[in-house]
Amino acid sequence: MNVASVSPRWHTLVATVENKPGVLARVAGLFSRRGFNIHSLAVAPTDDERFSRITFTVDIEGTPLDQVVKQLDKLVNVVDISELDPAHSVERELMLITVEIGDSRKELMEIVDDYRAYVLSEGDDRLMMSWSARPARLDELEERLRPFGIVELQRTGRVALPSLDN
Repeated sequence: MNVASVSPRWHTLVATVENKPGVLARVAGLFSRRGFNIHSLAVAPTDDERFSRITFTVDIEGTPLDQVVKQLDKLVNVVDISELDPAHSVERELMLITVEIGDSRKELMEIVDDYRAYVLSEGDDRLMMSWSARPARLDELEERLRPFGIVELQRTGRVALPSLDN
């Protein structure tokens, strides 16, 4: 995720789809059949229970973006599809991470404080925390925590909305 977070070849697309079984499989199948790589994927219901929102970051290197959008728009259950301009959108991702505390508890807690991460659980030798931020900032925190010893790491897919300054 490190380089991809800032690479112009990665684009964030948002699709509003009917909230029906099999829709996600059809969307993912379209990407698979066309050889498109999905870098990040997040799906959740919207405020209207009839619809879900799929946010995905795709690698479209060598493939025109409009082709991807047209292909998605052809799917029966897709209501709307658009690309989010990174300059005019807000993107976030959640990370849960467990690290070894070792002899550096004070240094580890300074990093937690610097990033305003949340401590979720603490054992004698391990600390579990969560943090939500732009993907590039999560990359930074992950790199800062790596020397402590990452025991487990889970990141969600990217979620995004257009910013209000458009």
